[in-house]
Amino acid sequence: MNISIKDRATRAAFSKAVDIAINRIKKDPQKGMQDVVNIFDNYLMPKSSEMNSGKNAIERMRKEIADPNSKWVSFAEDIVNEIDENIIKTFVINAGYNAAYKGNNLRCQLQKEYDCNIPWTILFDPTSACNLKCKGCWAAEYGHKNNLTYEEMASIVEQGNELGTYFFILTGGEPLVRKKDILRLAEEFNDSEFHIFTNGTLIDEEFCKEVRRLGNLSFALSIEGTEESTDFRRGDGVYKQVMDAMNLMKENKLLYAVSICYTGQNYKYVTDDDFIELLTDHGCKLAWYFHYMPVGADADVSLLPTPEQREHVYHKVREIRSGEYPQNIFTIDFQNDGEFINGCIAGGKNYFHINSLGDMEPCVFIHYSDSNIREKTIKECLTSPLFMGFHQNQPFNKNLLKPCPMLENPGRLTKIVNDSGAKNTDLIASESAEELQAKTTPYAMAWNETANKLWKETHGDKEVKKEAEIAE
Repeated sequence: MNISIKDRATRAAFSKAVDIAINRIKKDPQKGMQDVVNIFDNYLMPKSSEMNSGKNAIERMRKEIADPNSKWVSFAEDIVNEIDENIIKTFVINAGYNAAYKGNNLRCQLQKEYDCNIPWTILFDPTSACNLKCKGCWAAEYGHKNNLTYEEMASIVEQGNELGTYFFILTGGEPLVRKKDILRLAEEFNDSEFHIFTNGTLIDEEFCKEVRRLGNLSFALSIEGTEESTDFRRGDGVYKQVMDAMNLMKENKLLYAVSICYTGQNYKYVTDDDFIELLTDHGCKLAWYFHYMPVGADADVSLLPTPEQREHVYHKVREIRSGEYPQNIFTIDFQNDGEFINGCIAGGKNYFHINSLGDMEPCVFIHYSDSNIREKTIKECLTSPLFMGFHQNQPFNKNLLKPCPMLENPGRLTKIVNDSGAKNTDLIASESAEELQAKTTPYAMAWNETANKLWKETHGDKEVKKEAEIAE
Protein backbone atom coordinates (compact mmCIF):
# COMPACT_ATOMS: atom_id res chain seq x y z
CA MET A 1 0.00 0.00 0.00
CA ASN A 2 2.81 2.40 0.90
CA ILE A 3 4.55 1.72 -2.42
CA SER A 4 1.35 2.51 -4.29
CA ILE A 5 0.88 5.78 -2.41
CA LYS A 6 4.53 6.73 -3.03
CA ASP A 7 4.19 5.89 -6.72
CA ARG A 8 1.07 8.04 -7.11
CA ALA A 9 2.74 10.94 -5.32
CA THR A 10 5.90 10.70 -7.45
CA ARG A 11 3.90 10.44 -10.65
CA ALA A 12 1.84 13.49 -9.65
CA ALA A 13 5.02 15.50 -8.99
CA PHE A 14 6.47 14.36 -12.33
CA SER A 15 3.25 15.35 -14.12
CA LYS A 16 3.27 18.79 -12.52
CA ALA A 17 6.91 19.32 -13.50
CA VAL A 18 6.08 18.36 -17.10
CA ASP A 19 3.20 20.88 -17.16
CA ILE A 20 5.52 23.63 -16.00
CA ALA A 21 8.19 22.70 -18.57
CA ILE A 22 5.69 22.64 -21.47
CA ASN A 23 4.31 26.06 -20.53
CA ARG A 24 7.78 27.51 -20.11
CA ILE A 25 8.96 26.19 -23.49
CA LYS A 26 6.07 28.11 -25.08
CA LYS A 27 7.25 31.35 -23.42
CA ASP A 28 11.00 30.81 -23.18
CA PRO A 29 12.22 27.73 -25.11
CA GLN A 30 15.71 27.75 -23.64
CA LYS A 31 14.59 27.88 -20.00
CA GLY A 32 11.87 25.35 -20.75
CA MET A 33 14.46 22.91 -22.10
CA GLN A 34 16.54 23.48 -18.99
CA ASP A 35 13.49 22.40 -17.00
CA VAL A 36 13.20 19.28 -19.15
CA VAL A 37 16.83 18.34 -18.51
CA ASN A 38 16.29 18.83 -14.78
CA ILE A 39 13.26 16.52 -14.93
CA PHE A 40 15.37 13.85 -16.66
CA ASP A 41 18.11 14.27 -14.05
CA ASN A 42 15.81 14.21 -11.03
CA TYR A 43 13.49 11.40 -12.09
CA LEU A 44 15.03 9.24 -14.81
CA MET A 45 18.74 8.96 -14.03
CA PRO A 46 19.99 5.99 -11.97
CA LYS A 47 21.21 7.04 -8.53
CA SER A 48 24.07 4.53 -8.52
CA SER A 49 27.50 6.13 -8.81
CA GLU A 50 28.48 3.28 -11.16
CA MET A 51 26.02 4.45 -13.82
CA ASN A 52 27.96 7.41 -15.20
CA SER A 53 26.87 7.24 -18.85
CA GLY A 54 23.44 8.72 -18.12
CA LYS A 55 24.89 11.55 -16.07
CA ASN A 56 27.39 12.31 -18.83
CA ALA A 57 24.50 12.50 -21.31
CA ILE A 58 22.65 14.92 -19.03
CA GLU A 59 25.69 17.19 -18.83
CA ARG A 60 26.06 17.12 -22.62
CA MET A 61 22.40 18.13 -22.92
CA ARG A 62 22.92 21.01 -20.48
CA LYS A 63 25.91 22.21 -22.45
CA GLU A 64 23.99 21.96 -25.73
CA ILE A 65 20.98 23.98 -24.59
CA ALA A 66 23.14 26.64 -22.98
CA ASP A 67 23.35 27.99 -26.53
CA PRO A 68 20.11 29.93 -27.22
CA ASN A 69 20.56 29.11 -30.91
CA SER A 70 20.67 25.38 -30.25
CA LYS A 71 18.79 23.24 -32.74
CA TRP A 72 17.33 21.19 -29.89
CA VAL A 73 15.87 24.25 -28.20
CA SER A 74 14.24 25.11 -31.53
CA PHE A 75 13.13 21.47 -31.92
CA ALA A 76 11.43 21.53 -28.51
CA GLU A 77 9.66 24.75 -29.48
CA ASP A 78 8.39 23.05 -32.64
CA ILE A 79 7.10 20.10 -30.63
CA VAL A 80 5.05 22.13 -28.15
CA ASN A 81 3.66 24.41 -30.84
CA GLU A 82 2.88 21.78 -33.47
CA ILE A 83 1.83 18.70 -31.44
CA ASP A 84 -1.37 18.46 -29.40
CA GLU A 85 -0.60 19.14 -25.72
CA ASN A 86 -2.49 16.07 -24.51
CA ILE A 87 -0.36 13.90 -26.80
CA ILE A 88 2.89 15.52 -25.63
CA LYS A 89 2.11 15.20 -21.94
CA THR A 90 0.75 11.66 -22.19
CA PHE A 91 3.81 10.57 -24.19
CA VAL A 92 6.26 12.10 -21.71
CA ILE A 93 4.52 10.53 -18.71
CA ASN A 94 4.12 7.09 -20.32
CA ALA A 95 7.52 6.88 -22.00
CA GLY A 96 9.32 8.91 -19.35
CA TYR A 97 7.88 8.17 -15.94
CA ASN A 98 6.14 4.82 -16.50
CA ALA A 99 8.64 3.21 -18.91
CA ALA A 100 11.99 4.88 -18.22
CA TYR A 101 11.63 5.44 -14.46
CA LYS A 102 9.20 3.04 -12.83
CA GLY A 103 9.43 0.39 -15.53
CA ASN A 104 13.21 0.34 -15.79
CA ASN A 105 13.61 -0.06 -12.04
CA LEU A 106 11.39 -3.14 -12.15
CA ARG A 107 13.05 -4.50 -15.30
CA CYS A 108 16.52 -4.27 -13.75
CA GLN A 109 15.28 -6.06 -10.65
CA LEU A 110 13.67 -8.88 -12.65
CA GLN A 111 16.66 -9.30 -14.97
CA LYS A 112 18.83 -10.05 -11.96
CA GLU A 113 16.21 -12.28 -10.37
CA TYR A 114 15.52 -14.44 -13.44
CA ASP A 115 18.91 -14.04 -15.20
CA CYS A 116 17.26 -13.39 -18.55
CA ASN A 117 16.45 -10.49 -20.85
CA ILE A 118 13.46 -8.31 -19.92
CA PRO A 119 12.38 -5.98 -22.77
CA TRP A 120 11.93 -2.22 -22.69
CA THR A 121 9.40 -2.52 -25.51
CA ILE A 122 7.33 -5.33 -27.04
CA LEU A 123 6.38 -5.46 -30.73
CA PHE A 124 3.29 -7.40 -31.71
CA ASP A 125 1.18 -7.94 -34.82
CA PRO A 126 -2.57 -7.49 -34.28
CA THR A 127 -3.09 -9.07 -37.71
CA SER A 128 -1.27 -10.56 -40.68
CA ALA A 129 -3.74 -8.85 -43.01
CA CYS A 130 -2.44 -5.99 -45.12
CA ASN A 131 -3.78 -4.04 -48.07
CA LEU A 132 -0.27 -3.87 -49.59
CA LYS A 133 2.45 -6.36 -50.52
CA CYS A 134 5.76 -4.56 -50.16
CA LYS A 135 9.05 -5.96 -51.42
CA GLY A 136 11.26 -7.09 -48.52
CA CYS A 137 8.53 -6.97 -45.87
CA TRP A 138 8.22 -10.04 -43.66
CA ALA A 139 4.45 -9.48 -43.45
CA ALA A 140 4.14 -10.08 -47.19
CA GLU A 141 5.16 -13.68 -46.50
CA TYR A 142 2.76 -14.22 -43.58
CA GLY A 143 -0.58 -14.46 -45.36
CA HIS A 144 -3.77 -12.64 -44.43
CA LYS A 145 -5.79 -14.91 -42.17
CA ASN A 146 -4.14 -14.68 -38.76
CA ASN A 147 -5.08 -12.36 -35.91
CA LEU A 148 -4.43 -11.91 -32.24
CA THR A 149 -7.72 -11.61 -30.39
CA TYR A 150 -8.38 -8.45 -28.44
CA GLU A 151 -8.03 -10.47 -25.22
CA GLU A 152 -4.60 -11.71 -26.36
CA MET A 153 -3.45 -8.18 -27.13
CA ALA A 154 -4.68 -6.98 -23.76
CA SER A 155 -2.86 -9.88 -22.09
CA ILE A 156 0.40 -8.91 -23.85
CA VAL A 157 0.11 -5.38 -22.45
CA GLU A 158 -0.85 -6.61 -18.96
CA GLN A 159 2.03 -9.08 -18.83
CA GLY A 160 4.37 -6.42 -20.19
CA ASN A 161 3.35 -3.97 -17.46
CA GLU A 162 4.03 -6.67 -14.84
CA LEU A 163 7.59 -6.92 -16.22
CA GLY A 164 8.08 -3.13 -16.32
CA THR A 165 7.29 -2.68 -20.02
CA TYR A 166 5.07 0.31 -20.84
CA PHE A 167 6.02 0.96 -24.47
CA PHE A 168 4.45 -1.19 -27.20
CA ILE A 169 5.01 -1.14 -30.94
CA LEU A 170 2.35 -2.48 -33.29
CA THR A 171 3.45 -3.92 -36.61
CA GLY A 172 1.87 -6.33 -39.07
CA GLY A 173 0.41 -6.82 -41.53
CA GLU A 174 -1.21 -3.43 -41.44
CA PRO A 175 -2.15 -2.76 -37.79
CA LEU A 176 -4.86 -0.24 -38.70
CA VAL A 177 -6.91 -3.02 -40.25
CA ARG A 178 -7.73 -3.50 -36.53
CA LYS A 179 -8.34 0.21 -35.97
CA LYS A 180 -11.26 -0.15 -33.51
CA ASP A 181 -9.43 -2.68 -31.36
CA ILE A 182 -6.30 -0.50 -31.27
CA LEU A 183 -8.29 2.50 -30.04
CA ARG A 184 -9.95 0.28 -27.42
CA LEU A 185 -6.55 -1.01 -26.30
CA ALA A 186 -5.12 2.51 -26.03
CA GLU A 187 -8.08 3.60 -23.92
CA GLU A 188 -8.01 0.59 -21.61
CA PHE A 189 -4.24 0.91 -21.05
CA ASN A 190 -3.81 4.66 -21.06
CA ASP A 191 -0.68 4.44 -18.89
CA SER A 192 1.12 2.63 -21.73
CA GLU A 193 2.38 4.15 -24.97
CA PHE A 194 1.56 2.62 -28.37
CA HIS A 195 3.68 3.35 -31.45
CA ILE A 196 2.18 2.05 -34.71
CA PHE A 197 4.13 1.20 -37.86
CA THR A 198 1.65 1.75 -40.68
CA ASN A 199 1.54 2.27 -44.41
CA GLY A 200 -0.70 5.28 -43.69
CA THR A 201 -3.38 4.45 -46.23
CA LEU A 202 -6.10 3.81 -43.62
CA ILE A 203 -5.71 7.04 -41.62
CA ASP A 204 -8.77 9.30 -41.81
CA GLU A 205 -10.20 12.35 -40.04
CA GLU A 206 -12.36 10.42 -37.56
CA PHE A 207 -9.42 8.28 -36.50
CA CYS A 208 -7.19 11.34 -36.00
CA LYS A 209 -9.74 12.91 -33.65
CA GLU A 210 -9.81 9.77 -31.51
CA VAL A 211 -6.01 9.73 -31.37
CA ARG A 212 -5.97 13.31 -30.09
CA ARG A 213 -8.51 12.45 -27.42
CA LEU A 214 -6.61 9.40 -26.16
CA GLY A 215 -3.11 10.91 -26.29
CA ASN A 216 -1.08 7.69 -26.10
CA LEU A 217 -0.77 6.78 -29.79
CA SER A 218 2.01 7.79 -32.17
CA PHE A 219 2.88 6.56 -35.64
CA ALA A 220 5.63 5.65 -38.08
CA LEU A 221 4.53 5.96 -41.71
CA SER A 222 6.33 3.82 -44.27
CA ILE A 223 7.91 5.69 -47.16
CA GLU A 224 10.80 4.87 -49.50
CA GLY A 225 11.80 8.33 -50.71
CA THR A 226 10.57 9.43 -54.12
CA GLU A 227 7.16 8.67 -55.51
CA GLU A 228 8.81 6.27 -57.95
CA SER A 229 10.76 4.31 -55.30
CA THR A 230 7.83 4.22 -52.85
CA ASP A 231 5.38 2.98 -55.46
CA PHE A 232 8.00 0.51 -56.76
CA ARG A 233 8.21 -1.16 -53.34
CA ARG A 234 4.69 -0.57 -52.03
CA GLY A 235 2.43 -0.30 -55.08
CA ASP A 236 1.09 2.32 -57.50
CA GLY A 237 -0.48 5.36 -55.84
CA VAL A 238 0.78 4.61 -52.33
CA TYR A 239 3.12 7.62 -52.23
CA LYS A 240 0.24 10.06 -52.73
CA GLN A 241 -1.81 8.31 -50.04
CA VAL A 242 1.09 8.61 -47.60
CA MET A 243 1.49 12.33 -48.37
CA ASP A 244 -2.24 12.83 -47.80
CA ALA A 245 -1.99 11.00 -44.46
CA MET A 246 0.93 13.23 -43.42
CA ASN A 247 -1.05 16.35 -44.21
CA LEU A 248 -4.02 15.07 -42.23
CA MET A 249 -1.86 14.17 -39.22
CA LYS A 250 -0.14 17.55 -39.29
CA GLU A 251 -3.52 19.33 -39.37
CA ASN A 252 -4.63 17.29 -36.35
CA LYS A 253 -1.35 17.95 -34.49
CA LEU A 254 -0.49 14.26 -34.13
CA LEU A 255 2.96 12.90 -33.29
CA TYR A 256 4.39 10.84 -36.11
CA ALA A 257 7.62 9.53 -37.60
CA VAL A 258 8.50 7.92 -40.89
CA SER A 259 9.85 4.40 -41.36
CA ILE A 260 12.38 4.11 -44.17
CA CYS A 261 13.77 0.86 -45.52
CA TYR A 262 16.98 1.80 -47.29
CA THR A 263 18.25 -0.35 -50.13
CA GLY A 264 20.91 -0.20 -52.79
CA GLN A 265 18.37 1.58 -54.99
CA ASN A 266 16.97 4.33 -52.77
CA TYR A 267 19.74 4.99 -50.19
CA LYS A 268 20.81 8.34 -51.67
CA TYR A 269 17.43 9.95 -51.96
CA VAL A 270 16.14 8.91 -48.52
CA THR A 271 19.10 10.71 -46.96
CA ASP A 272 19.00 13.69 -49.33
CA ASP A 273 18.51 17.16 -47.87
CA ASP A 274 15.49 17.86 -50.08
CA PHE A 275 13.79 14.69 -48.86
CA ILE A 276 14.42 15.58 -45.20
CA GLU A 277 13.02 19.06 -45.81
CA LEU A 278 9.94 17.49 -47.39
CA LEU A 279 9.39 15.43 -44.23
CA THR A 280 9.79 18.34 -41.81
CA ASP A 281 7.51 20.53 -43.95
CA HIS A 282 4.84 17.86 -43.45
CA GLY A 283 5.26 17.84 -39.66
CA CYS A 284 7.44 14.74 -39.27
CA LYS A 285 9.56 14.73 -36.08
CA LEU A 286 11.46 11.45 -36.30
CA ALA A 287 12.84 9.18 -39.02
CA TRP A 288 13.51 5.48 -38.44
CA TYR A 289 16.04 4.07 -40.93
CA PHE A 290 15.96 0.29 -41.40
CA HIS A 291 18.53 -1.63 -43.41
CA TYR A 292 16.91 -3.92 -45.99
CA MET A 293 16.85 -7.52 -44.69
CA PRO A 294 16.70 -10.46 -47.14
CA VAL A 295 14.09 -12.33 -45.10
CA GLY A 296 11.87 -14.92 -46.74
CA ALA A 297 12.54 -17.52 -49.40
CA ASP A 298 11.85 -15.06 -52.22
CA ALA A 299 13.80 -12.10 -50.82
CA ASP A 300 15.72 -10.10 -53.43
CA VAL A 301 19.36 -10.00 -52.29
CA SER A 302 20.18 -7.52 -55.05
CA LEU A 303 18.48 -4.85 -52.92
CA LEU A 304 21.12 -5.20 -50.18
CA PRO A 305 23.27 -2.04 -49.98
CA THR A 306 26.93 -2.34 -50.87
CA PRO A 307 29.46 -1.41 -48.14
CA GLU A 308 29.95 1.99 -49.81
CA GLN A 309 26.20 2.60 -49.90
CA ARG A 310 25.74 1.60 -46.26
CA GLU A 311 28.65 3.84 -45.25
CA HIS A 312 26.94 6.73 -47.04
CA VAL A 313 23.83 6.17 -44.89
CA TYR A 314 25.99 5.83 -41.76
CA HIS A 315 27.50 9.29 -42.24
CA LYS A 316 24.40 11.02 -43.55
CA VAL A 317 22.03 9.89 -40.79
CA ARG A 318 24.47 11.19 -38.19
CA GLU A 319 24.77 14.48 -40.04
CA ILE A 320 20.98 14.88 -40.15
CA ARG A 321 20.59 14.40 -36.39
CA SER A 322 23.53 16.63 -35.53
CA GLY A 323 22.99 19.98 -33.90
CA GLU A 324 24.39 21.73 -36.97
CA TYR A 325 21.86 20.30 -39.42
CA PRO A 326 19.26 22.93 -40.39
CA GLN A 327 16.12 20.72 -40.23
CA ASN A 328 14.47 19.91 -36.89
CA ILE A 329 14.17 16.14 -37.03
CA PHE A 330 15.70 13.26 -35.07
CA THR A 331 17.01 10.23 -36.96
CA ILE A 332 17.69 6.67 -35.79
CA ASP A 333 19.50 4.05 -37.86
CA PHE A 334 18.43 0.64 -36.56
CA GLN A 335 21.56 -1.08 -37.89
CA ASN A 336 24.32 1.54 -37.86
CA ASP A 337 23.50 2.87 -34.38
CA GLY A 338 24.33 -0.43 -32.70
CA GLU A 339 27.31 1.15 -30.98
CA PHE A 340 25.04 3.36 -28.88
CA ILE A 341 22.99 0.48 -27.47
CA ASN A 342 25.68 -2.19 -27.08
CA GLY A 343 24.90 -4.06 -30.28
CA CYS A 344 21.94 -6.35 -30.92
CA ILE A 345 18.84 -5.38 -28.94
CA ALA A 346 16.73 -8.40 -29.93
CA GLY A 347 15.77 -11.49 -27.93
CA GLY A 348 14.21 -9.34 -25.21
CA LYS A 349 17.38 -7.38 -24.44
CA ASN A 350 15.44 -4.28 -25.40
CA TYR A 351 12.63 -5.79 -27.45
CA PHE A 352 11.17 -8.86 -29.12
CA HIS A 353 8.37 -9.61 -31.58
CA ILE A 354 5.09 -11.53 -31.34
CA ASN A 355 3.57 -12.47 -34.69
CA SER A 356 -0.14 -12.76 -35.46
CA LEU A 357 -0.12 -16.47 -34.53
CA GLY A 358 1.31 -15.74 -31.09
CA ASP A 359 4.84 -16.99 -31.89
CA MET A 360 7.48 -15.12 -29.88
CA GLU A 361 10.38 -14.24 -32.18
CA PRO A 362 13.66 -12.61 -31.07
CA CYS A 363 13.33 -9.90 -33.73
CA VAL A 364 10.89 -8.78 -36.40
CA PHE A 365 13.47 -9.84 -38.96
CA ILE A 366 14.29 -13.23 -37.41
CA HIS A 367 11.47 -15.67 -38.06
CA TYR A 368 12.27 -18.50 -35.70
CA SER A 369 10.51 -19.37 -32.48
CA ASP A 370 10.40 -22.00 -29.75
CA SER A 371 7.58 -20.43 -27.72
CA ASN A 372 4.03 -19.20 -28.22
CA ILE A 373 2.08 -16.86 -25.95
CA ARG A 374 -0.98 -19.07 -26.36
CA GLU A 375 0.91 -21.80 -24.54
CA LYS A 376 3.27 -19.93 -22.20
CA THR A 377 3.49 -16.66 -20.31
CA ILE A 378 5.82 -14.00 -21.71
CA LYS A 379 8.13 -14.54 -18.73
CA GLU A 380 8.34 -18.25 -19.56
CA CYS A 381 9.06 -17.45 -23.21
CA LEU A 382 11.92 -15.13 -22.21
CA THR A 383 13.64 -18.03 -20.46
CA SER A 384 13.20 -20.42 -23.41
CA PRO A 385 16.35 -21.87 -25.07
CA LEU A 386 16.06 -19.54 -28.08
CA PHE A 387 15.82 -16.35 -26.02
CA MET A 388 18.47 -17.51 -23.57
CA GLY A 389 20.72 -18.09 -26.57
CA PHE A 390 20.46 -14.38 -27.32
CA HIS A 391 20.85 -13.41 -23.66
CA GLN A 392 24.03 -15.45 -23.24
CA ASN A 393 25.68 -14.33 -26.51
CA GLN A 394 24.95 -10.59 -26.75
CA PRO A 395 26.68 -8.58 -28.04
CA PHE A 396 27.51 -10.78 -31.01
CA ASN A 397 30.55 -8.75 -32.00
CA LYS A 398 32.86 -6.34 -30.19
CA ASN A 399 32.66 -4.12 -33.25
CA LEU A 400 29.14 -2.85 -32.65
CA LEU A 401 28.81 -1.77 -36.29
CA LYS A 402 28.28 -5.50 -36.87
CA PRO A 403 25.49 -6.06 -34.35
CA CYS A 404 23.16 -8.61 -35.96
CA PRO A 405 23.60 -12.39 -35.58
CA MET A 406 21.80 -12.86 -38.89
CA LEU A 407 23.16 -10.13 -41.19
CA GLU A 408 26.75 -9.48 -40.09
CA ASN A 409 27.87 -12.50 -38.05
CA PRO A 410 27.58 -15.65 -40.17
CA GLY A 411 26.76 -18.78 -38.20
CA ARG A 412 25.79 -17.11 -34.93
CA LEU A 413 22.04 -17.21 -35.55
CA THR A 414 22.26 -20.66 -37.14
CA LYS A 415 23.87 -22.11 -33.99
CA ILE A 416 21.34 -20.50 -31.64
CA VAL A 417 18.41 -21.70 -33.74
CA ASN A 418 19.74 -25.23 -34.05
CA ASP A 419 20.77 -25.50 -30.40
CA SER A 420 17.33 -24.32 -29.27
CA GLY A 421 15.33 -26.45 -31.69
CA ALA A 422 13.41 -23.36 -32.79
CA LYS A 423 11.08 -23.71 -35.77
CA ASN A 424 10.80 -21.41 -38.76
CA THR A 425 7.70 -19.22 -38.45
CA ASP A 426 7.37 -18.14 -42.07
CA LEU A 427 3.82 -19.05 -43.07
CA ILE A 428 4.44 -19.24 -46.83
CA ALA A 429 7.83 -20.78 -47.57
CA SER A 430 9.87 -22.25 -44.71
CA GLU A 431 13.52 -21.19 -44.70
CA SER A 432 16.17 -22.97 -42.64
CA ALA A 433 18.75 -20.99 -40.71
CA GLU A 434 21.40 -22.44 -43.02
CA GLU A 435 19.55 -21.17 -46.11
CA LEU A 436 19.25 -17.71 -44.58
CA GLN A 437 22.93 -17.76 -43.63
CA ALA A 438 23.89 -18.61 -47.22
CA LYS A 439 22.16 -15.41 -48.39
CA THR A 440 23.73 -13.12 -45.79
CA THR A 441 27.31 -14.46 -45.61
CA PRO A 442 28.59 -12.71 -48.78
CA TYR A 443 27.13 -9.45 -47.48
CA ALA A 444 28.75 -9.93 -44.06
CA MET A 445 32.16 -10.60 -45.55
CA ALA A 446 31.89 -7.54 -47.80
CA TRP A 447 30.81 -5.23 -44.94
CA ASN A 448 33.50 -6.47 -42.55
CA GLU A 449 36.34 -4.31 -43.87
CA THR A 450 34.27 -1.11 -43.96
CA ALA A 451 32.82 -1.76 -40.50
CA ASN A 452 36.30 -2.26 -39.06
CA LYS A 453 37.55 0.93 -40.72
CA LEU A 454 34.65 2.99 -39.32
CA TRP A 455 35.03 1.46 -35.87
CA LYS A 456 38.76 2.17 -35.83
CA GLU A 457 38.15 5.82 -36.73
CA THR A 458 36.11 6.37 -33.56
CA HIS A 459 37.24 3.61 -31.16
CA GLY A 460 40.87 2.78 -32.01
CA ASP A 461 42.21 -0.47 -33.43
CA LYS A 462 42.69 -2.76 -30.43
CA GLU A 463 39.39 -4.60 -30.70
CA VAL A 464 39.27 -4.25 -34.48
CA LYS A 465 42.49 -6.27 -34.82
CA LYS A 466 41.08 -8.98 -32.60
CA GLU A 467 37.82 -9.13 -34.55
CA ALA A 468 39.70 -9.17 -37.85
CA GLU A 469 41.56 -12.28 -36.67
CA ILE A 470 38.27 -13.94 -35.77
CA ALA A 471 36.77 -13.03 -39.17
CA GLU A 472 39.78 -14.52 -40.96
